[in-house]
Parts: sequence; structure tokens; C-alpha cells
Amino acid sequence: MLASHSLIKAQAKDYIRDSQVHLILTPVTERLLTTFGKEGSEQKLKTILHLLRETHPQTPGYAAGNVLNLLIQLKCDLRGYDFSHLTVWQAYLQRLALPDVNFAYADLAKSVFTETFGSILSVAFSPSGDLLAAGTSTGEIRLWHIPSSTPFLTFTGHTDWVRSVAFSPDGQTLASASDDYTIRSWGVSSGHCLHILKGHTARVRSAAFSPDGQTLASASADLTIRLWEVRTGQCLKTLQEHTSRVYTIAFSPDGRTLASGSEDQTVRLWEISTGQCLRTLLGHTDRVYSVNFSPDGMVLASGSYDQTVRLWEVSTGHCLNILGGHSSWIRTVSFSPNGRILASGSEDQTLRLWEVSTSQYLRTLRGHANRIQSVAFGPDGSILASGNEDRTIQIWEVSTGHCLSTWQGHTSLIWSVAFSPNGNILASGSEDHTIRLWDVNTGRCLNTLHGHTNRVRSVAFSPNGTILASSGEDQTVHLWNVRTGHCFNILRGHTYRVWSVAFNSDGSILASSGEDHTVRLWEVSSGRCLITWQGHTNRVYSVVFSPDGNILASSSEDQTIRLWNVNTGHCLQILQGHPCRIWAVAFSPDGNILASGNDDQTIQLWEARSSKCLMVLRGHADRIGAVVFSPDSRLLASSSGDGTIKLWDVLTGECLKTFRSDRPYERTNIIGVRGLTETQKATLKALGAVEDELGTLS
Repeated sequence: MLASHSLIKAQAKDYIRDSQVHLILTPVTERLLTTFGKEGSEQKLKTILHLLRETHPQTPGYAAGNVLNLLIQLKCDLRGYDFSHLTVWQAYLQRLALPDVNFAYADLAKSVFTETFGSILSVAFSPSGDLLAAGTSTGEIRLWHIPSSTPFLTFTGHTDWVRSVAFSPDGQTLASASDDYTIRSWGVSSGHCLHILKGHTARVRSAAFSPDGQTLASASADLTIRLWEVRTGQCLKTLQEHTSRVYTIAFSPDGRTLASGSEDQTVRLWEISTGQCLRTLLGHTDRVYSVNFSPDGMVLASGSYDQTVRLWEVSTGHCLNILGGHSSWIRTVSFSPNGRILASGSEDQTLRLWEVSTSQYLRTLRGHANRIQSVAFGPDGSILASGNEDRTIQIWEVSTGHCLSTWQGHTSLIWSVAFSPNGNILASGSEDHTIRLWDVNTGRCLNTLHGHTNRVRSVAFSPNGTILASSGEDQTVHLWNVRTGHCFNILRGHTYRVWSVAFNSDGSILASSGEDHTVRLWEVSSGRCLITWQGHTNRVYSVVFSPDGNILASSSEDQTIRLWNVNTGHCLQILQGHPCRIWAVAFSPDGNILASGNDDQTIQLWEARSSKCLMVLRGHADRIGAVVFSPDSRLLASSSGDGTIKLWDVLTGECLKTFRSDRPYERTNIIGVRGLTETQKATLKALGAVEDELGTLS
């Protein structure tokens, strides 16, 4: 029975699967617990897995999948389990952590994993930039309002994956292309389906509006491109010359030419007025998945499964350059509005930026499941706290790098964390407009502070620990009584979001920095603004007092750090040398060194007295969001958008440790797995999975 019948159907609708869990899986689990207890039940299931591997590897059936579902229902720790070479069908693994699990050469057909990245197949901004549309694997199109980050509309009607979405030039109409062989046009304001365009005989992979909005083009796996009249939905022309699936299309800025990319490894240029193929561009050695014209229409970019981007001169068809660097298929290419930069997105989960005029590679942007927004040392330097984009706070042991605890509670991103002076309380500021106070010893949330009306960007304790300051995107600074949670003052004066707050050494003065390019000093007892410093020419991200309270450092998007005399208000020094925005600054506790974290993935150490740059620390793969010294000034911690915290020796500049919290499938081995699509594999890799031949030995 265990091999011939599945206890649950992982791919069933939620309500059906929930019923199966309730009526079948739960009673079986309870019977196991009654008979063998939890440890005994787990040992019995481990024995079954061992026997399956010894006697029936790769044999079709449900035994291994049933065992996995039972282990989950028993709430067993799955870390390190070995399912290699087994048929694991109908395992429901969504919202589960499976670190170090071995699925090498397993058949995972019909099992369901977390699909963090797999459900969004296409995205497009409205011409105004206020709306974002996304096509999904459920057949839905979702619209979000960008300024407020709120869902706007959901369009339903397609019966299969929506591969492409595109706004009309006036933003009033949305087109969607689907695997259900149709294109649909939708009224953006109403959400109503205006037309269903039928005629393709296979999946429709791409849709694009002409610049005047009167014509819609569609590309299909039936080897054709069709041109449709938007107003009536009538098919005007069918373009046929590709010899395999057509994946992508793009209109030239003047609307006279259409470019197409195909599985036949070619790019074709078509004359819209006649429907004739003007030119065939040869060079790619695998399918062409994306094409895009430069804003001036002189250059065409094409991205291919051969892992290259090619730049073509439209007038001659000559290949100007080949851009290499991606390690997997290239899914998308896009020019910046000024045409100077080209972005390419790949199956390797990276986005690369290129300078079009020189074809020079500029940088790689990586998307992580746990981007770290803030970091802080405990008072004795033995623990470290980080606030992550996955809505958690994590506590780390500095000496070992072990994650001691993970706390949850916020409904959105955590932007800032700070320890109280005695180390007993941790404060966190969140995108959900709240501040939470946590008991460091137990991980219990002591209080939730409500008052801000927008994201809370920064939190800081007064030196005696009785007051908490918080700043937010609502243009205010709040002062809170830590014991009662009462807000006793709201400081107003900034004219845009307030990025950072910091107390001086005796707690009498609070500094704040804002998007309005200013730094303000406030008298804590009265809430009076003492002085406003102007000099930065862009948003000021961070402020910090020197240990003696006489100097304030501020860092800005204008690529400078300014040192201010707190007593006189004069700008003492401008530290220059950064080629990019500076997100964070910190003084060492002995006051001798200033550290700065930058957008160019580096940290710079400065001698505070002379303002001389002592060294540049390199190792992060994304911008530096926070820097903080240990209490003895010997260590520096930095957090980055690459999802890591690095610990540095201040004297030598050596990176001593790198901390990274486990993603859901961290080190899960999926080499040689069957039953998963390439997209599913890419999703698992993005969430930590690896392909490790050495890890196949049990």
C-alpha cells in the first residue's frame, strides 16, 4: 500500500489536499506515534528509506514520497536526510526548510516545492511608471500600484501560463500572451477583457504594441508572428519565415520595423507596412529568447540561450559586439531610457549591466532570498543581530558564526536594529510602520510601538537606555519611553523621509539625517531643533557621533562624508574618494577610525584625526548597507545586499568570517534530478540548492 497509493496528492487543489491530510495523513501519523512514539516512528521511516535504496532504487511508486510526507507530519528535522536515487512522488514541500537534504538523481515528478521565483513569468511597467503588471503561471495577470506598493487588479481569463504582458503607449490597455494559444486585451482601469485574439495554433510567447498603439504583434510557437488591429481585434497580417518557435518580438521606435527572435537561432527584421522580411541576422548558436531596440533605433540587442548578448547595427545587420559573462541562458535584454546602459537577465539568477557605447561590463546585481538590511553588535561584542528582508531578525554568535535564534513577528521588511546599552533589549524598525522591542534572552516580543505612518528606517537607544528614537518615511522622528512604550515627543522639520538617527554620548542631543539633504540636531529634553546643517547635495543616509560627542559624521548619496563640529556647527572636513553613494558610517569606540559602507561593494577605513583613507575592504558582492565596530574597536561587521555579514580585522583588513543564514533549500543536492523543469531547478538553486557530485555518496 505504501508504494502503490499516495497518502496525499501534492498537486491537488488546496482544499482537496487539506482534506487528505486531515482524513488520511494525520490518522496514520497518530497511529505511528501511539505505537512507536516519535523517535521510534522516525527510525522506522528511516529504515524504509534504507531498504528502498538497497532493493528498489528508481522503482516507480509512492513509498519514498509517503515517507517524506509522514516525516513532515511528525515534525521531524529533515536536515541531512538522504533521498538520493529514489522515486519521490507526491511530496508536498512548500513552505518547508530542507537544508542539506540529498535528492541527487531522485525522481521528483509530481512533488511540489516552494515556488518563490517560479510563478512570475513576465512583468511590464505602465508608461507612467505607476503600475506594474505581472503574468503568472496560474493564468492570472496581477497589477500593482507602484507608489503605494499595493495590489491594484487581478485579471482572470487565461487558462494557462501568461508568458508576456505589455501596456499600450497610452497606458489604457494591457495585452497578455498565453500558453492557451490566445492573446487578450484588457482595460487597465476596469479590468475587463476587451478582446480575445484567436488564430495561433500553439503557445503565444510574446506580445508588443506598436509605438502609435494601433497595432499589436504576437509571436508564437506555431512559427508565426501575427499583426492585429487593436481597435477591432482583427488579424491584419501573418509573418512566416522562421523555421522554429518564435519567442520574442519588439517594435522599432519609429514603428516601421519589427524584430523577432526564434528557436531557429536567428533574429529577423520585418517591414511592418508590407510584412516582408528585410534581413536575417545570423550568429547566435542557440535559441534567441529576447530582442530589444535602443531608444534611438540604431542598435538591436538580442539575448540567447548560448549565454551571450549580441549588439547589432540595425541599418546594416552587422554584429557590433558580443557580450559574454553569464553562466546560463539569457532570458531578457533591455536598454535604459537614455540608451547608455543595457541590462541582461539570465537563468543564472543574475542581472548584468553593460555600457552600450563601449560594451563594457559594469556590474552584477544579485537577488537573494534574505537580503540583510541592518546589523548591530551586542554591548559585549559576543553576539550580532541582523534584520533581514525575509521578515525575520536573526541573532548570531560572533565567535562561531552560528545563528543562535530567529525571531518573527513583523509583517514586512526590517530596516534597522539596535541593542539597548545593557544588552537585554533589541529594537527593530520595520516597513510595517512599527517598532518592536524584544527580550534578547528569550526572544519574546515585549512591546510593539505604533505611531509612525510609513516605513521606520532607523532606531537608536539613548546611552542610559530609557529612550528610543525612531525615524521614518513619514518625515518625523519619534521619541519613546522604553519602559512604557509611550511616545512622548514627535520631532518635525524634515521635509522628506528621515533615514537615520543617533544620540550623542550623554543623550542630550539627537541627530537626524534626511532625504531633504539636511542634518538636524535636536534637544532631546524639549524636542527643539537646535540647528540644521546644509551642505550635502543629495539625500543623507547615515549620521553618527564621535565617542566624545564633539564631531558628527554624515554620509550621503552625493558620494561624500562630512565631518561637523557639534559645538560650532562648522563643516570641518569633506571626505571624498567614493565613486558612488555612501550608505553607512561608524566611528570606532576609541574614536580613532571612521568606517564607511558604499554602493560599490567596498568598505573604507579612515583615520578620524587626519581624514586619511587607511584601507579599502573588498569581498562583498553587493552594496554595503551597514557597518558597526565591536566594543573593543578591533573588529568591524558589515552587512550587504549579497545576503551576508562579514567580520573584518580592523588592523589588517582581513575578512575573518562570513555569516549567511540558511535559505529554504541551503545545500540541498539536486544533481541529476528528474521530473523538474529547468525553471524549477533554477528556483531551487536561487533558494540555496546545489548540484554536488561529491555529495551523492551516502
